This record gives sequence, structure tokens and C-alpha cells, in this order.
Amino acid sequence: MANYYTDHPEIAFYLDNPLMKRIVELKERNYADKENYADAPVNYEDAIENYKRILEITGDVAANVLEPNSESVDQEGPHLENGRMIYASKTKENIDVTRQAGLWGVSMPRRFGGLNLPITVFSMLSELVAAADSGFQNIWSLQSCIDTLYEFGSEEQQQKYIPRIAAGETMSMDLTEPDAGSDLQRVMLKATQDEDGTWRLNGVKRFITNGDSDIHLVLARSEAGTKDGRGLSMFIYDKRDGGVDVRHIENKLGIHGSPTCELVYKNAKAELCGDRKLGLIKYVMSLMNGARLGIGAQSVGLEQEAYNEALAYAKERAQFGKKIISFPAVYDMLSRMKAKIDASRAILYQTARYVDIYKTLDDISRERKLTPEERQEMKKYNRLADAFTPLTKGMASEYANQNAYDSISVHGGSGFIMEYKCQRLYRDARIFSIYEGTTQLQVVAAIRYITNGTYLGIMKELLDGEVSEDMKPLQERMAKCVELYEQALDKVKADDNQDEHDFLGRRLYNMTGDIVMSLLLLDNASKAPELFAKSTNVYVRMAEEEVVGHAAYIQAFKAEDLQHFVQTEAEA
Repeated sequence: MANYYTDHPEIAFYLDNPLMKRIVELKERNYADKENYADAPVNYEDAIENYKRILEITGDVAANVLEPNSESVDQEGPHLENGRMIYASKTKENIDVTRQAGLWGVSMPRRFGGLNLPITVFSMLSELVAAADSGFQNIWSLQSCIDTLYEFGSEEQQQKYIPRIAAGETMSMDLTEPDAGSDLQRVMLKATQDEDGTWRLNGVKRFITNGDSDIHLVLARSEAGTKDGRGLSMFIYDKRDGGVDVRHIENKLGIHGSPTCELVYKNAKAELCGDRKLGLIKYVMSLMNGARLGIGAQSVGLEQEAYNEALAYAKERAQFGKKIISFPAVYDMLSRMKAKIDASRAILYQTARYVDIYKTLDDISRERKLTPEERQEMKKYNRLADAFTPLTKGMASEYANQNAYDSISVHGGSGFIMEYKCQRLYRDARIFSIYEGTTQLQVVAAIRYITNGTYLGIMKELLDGEVSEDMKPLQERMAKCVELYEQALDKVKADDNQDEHDFLGRRLYNMTGDIVMSLLLLDNASKAPELFAKSTNVYVRMAEEEVVGHAAYIQAFKAEDLQHFVQTEAEA
């Protein structure tokens, strides 16, 4: 029987990492729960085995329930009925099955009915669910919104809402509006208070994923007369209280099982989450970083599924008397697809580990005072997570699009026929590089770490690491790429032209991703050549090809060249 976890041993590899010991130690508070909870681990080995059991259960559910349901969900989709969103029938089945399997509230402490899993393991679960059905992954993974409520909500709110999520109720984050997409400072949904202090929400939210969920986190303008992010606060809306109707469900290109709703708030009762005026400045940033990591996992899952479909077809399809997998043009495409999966996984789980350490230390800081060493550790991993998250989201989502495109190419004309899954993967993937911040916005988020030398320092540190003899020639090639990268960066900084800087930002970003992911793969291939040696050989060559090209482009670029790309209003 298929299992999306055990069928891909590359995933388990990422549980065997030196940082996992520290993550488990922090997450389990030195295994204090073992006295009160039968399922709590007693030591590190027990915790890892527990993670593997949960991953295996999820892999089974993904392969044998979610994936077989995915075609029906894509065709039926959700629908609107009397102001309410109704899931596709198989989506309801998916929710019930994942509830029965205990796969909700997975990151929450056991005292709330959660599984107390690290974000790294949650990301692995997300990858498995997304491989089966990326639309359902949206619904399921939005349970991670509870992390923000847990982090910033009151104890009363935690006790009220977290057990409901652990029991399988759904969540959404209601941020965007018709006139406020990526520019959330323009949010105008009004939050006002009754005389007794009760908050009421009025206005419209648009493009809300899983918008008719049970519990919503809502960004609203609490400070009358303000027009920027300083006037926004975060609120909790409980569907049981009423006051919100679904006006429209978007008819989308892909992810049909994931309902995207336009919501109308009419005097809806809500609770303030955290402090006033920090909704965008602090709380949305936390929400968005979690969502971006989730899309990284979603992207890796779809990358894997697109590759699986292409590989299976190439092994069966014969042309000119030979299986097409034997054609260089096809096996080149397949090898690049596999290399992109392994590179995406490498950076996804590196990022997740960084997030785990700083988030768990931050959680501990609310229980007791951190030691000076712990504060330094939290600061270090917070900075690394902040740098790696936009790189993970942007690179992995672009690779998901590329793998889905190439999967259709391997299928040839059959890939254009609706009966083949690859067309659905292609439609589903397109949104990954758009929602929760386009790739262009990921470049904006990453660029300060490019220009201040953070990534360059990381590259040099990774280059200093020991690799196996087989990997040393590839490491030397990447060392030359790092030199080209540093020279390109110095050139852009020396030119000191903001328009040029912005124009070349995407190329610097792509170079950064290419090099960092190559260096992570070199380390992986040195430890597990049977899993990663082939992909590393392919990816390093692929990265080298891109880095050399981008470096040459940047070195030859002059500020006056921008006039060739800028259209005047009259020309447009």
C-alpha cells in the first residue's frame, strides 16, 4: 500500500540532524510532560520515533484517502448556499478522516489537546498533505493560525479556542480587502467598540482562503482617523457569534478544493487579540512568516507529485521503439525536476529548524527568564529564520511551477488532456508564487540580507564545512560561484543607484538561492550519498549555469541601461 512518507526516505533524513536534539529538548521542556500524558516522549529517541509514527499515519492518509479524493474535489469544488460556504463532499470526508487520525492542533501543547510537534515536523506533514491535494493542504494547514493566537492571545482566549482547533475546527486569516491586497496598510475594515467594550467589525474582506472557517484572525482598523499600519489591530472572530456572510466564492484556475471567499462583516462581534495598534506591525508578520513556510512545504509536496507523475509516464510511454525515459531530453528534464525537489527540501527544513529554535525559546521566555546564552541563541536563530523564510518561499514556489510545467512537457500532448493529473498540478501550482507575498515581495524581504552580507557570510560558513571526497570538486565549483556572487554584489553596492539596485534584485536573489541550496545539498550528499549524490551533481551544475549568467549580466549592466526597459506613459 502506498505511503507518501515511507515511499520517500529523503523526508526522514531531515529528522536526523544535530539541531533536532536541541529542538526536541526545548519543545519537550526536558520531557516534563511524561508524568502527565501517556503519549508524551520520555527521551529524544522516543520523541523521534513518535514523530515517525505520526508521519507514517499522515503518509497513509495522504496516499489512500486525500489523493484518491483529489480529482472529485477538483471537479466539484465548494459552493455558496444562503450566505454560507459548503465544502465539496470529498473535502468534508478529508476533514473527518484527518480529525479521526488526530492531525489537528498538532503544534499546540498537550494541555490544550495538541500533539506538541515542532514546526519542522508540521512542515513535513504539510508536504505530505500537499502532495496528495494542495487545495486541501490550505484548509488543513491553516490550523497553524492558532500559533499566533497562542503566542499573543490571553490565557482565557487560549483556553477557549485552542482545544477547538485541536479537535478539528478550521481557521482562516482575514487580511486582504478589495483595495488592500499586498499593501495591507490600506486595510479599512472598521473595528469599533460598544459602550460595554464589545468590539464590532464592519466591512469587506476579499480573497480569504477558507473564509467561512470556524475561527478567524482578522486585521481591522481600530484607530479612527488613521490611514497606515499603526492604526490596525488583530481580532478573533468566532463563527458561532454570527455577523459574517460569504458574498462570493472565487472561481479559480486551480486549488479548487480550497474555498477563496469574499466576506461581508455586519456588526460582527469580535475579541481583541494582543495589544491595539500592533495588528500589522507585529501579529500579521508572525502570521505571514508561518504561512510562507507552509507554502514552502506545499510547494515541495507538489514538486514531488509532479515528478512522480512525469517519471511514471516516462517509464511507460514508448516512442520510436524506446521508452521515452531513455531520451536525453527527457532524462535531463527529470533529473532537473528531482534536483529541484531535493534542493527545496534542503532549504525548507533548514528554515523550519531555525524557526523551531527561536519560536520555542520565545515561548519559554513567557514561562521564565532566559539565560544570557539562551537570549543570544534566540536572537541568532530569529535572524536566520527571517533571512531564510523569503528564500524558501520564493525559490520553492517557483520550482513547483517549473516542475508542474515540465511534468506536462514529459507527458506531451497527453499532458494537455484533463484526464491526466499533471494538468491539475500545473493549475494548482500557479498560485504558490502569488499568495502570501509574490516572489517579487520575497525579493524585497530578502534584499537587505543580501546587501548587508548576511547570506554571503552564511555561504562562506557553509563552504568551510567538511564534505566527502566525491563532493569536493563540486564544492570547489561553488566556491568560484561565491566569488562571482561577491563581486556582483560589490558592483551593485558601488554603483549606489537605487533603481539599478531594485532592477537587479531578482538576479541577486536567484543567485543567493542557487548557491545556498547547492551548499546545503553538498552537506546532505556527503552524509547520505545514496539519497542525494545524483541530485547534488545536477543541481550544482544547474546553479553554476545560472550564477555565471547572472554575474555576467550584472557586471555588464550600467544605470543608463534602465532606459531600455522603462516605458513612458505615451509608449505604453
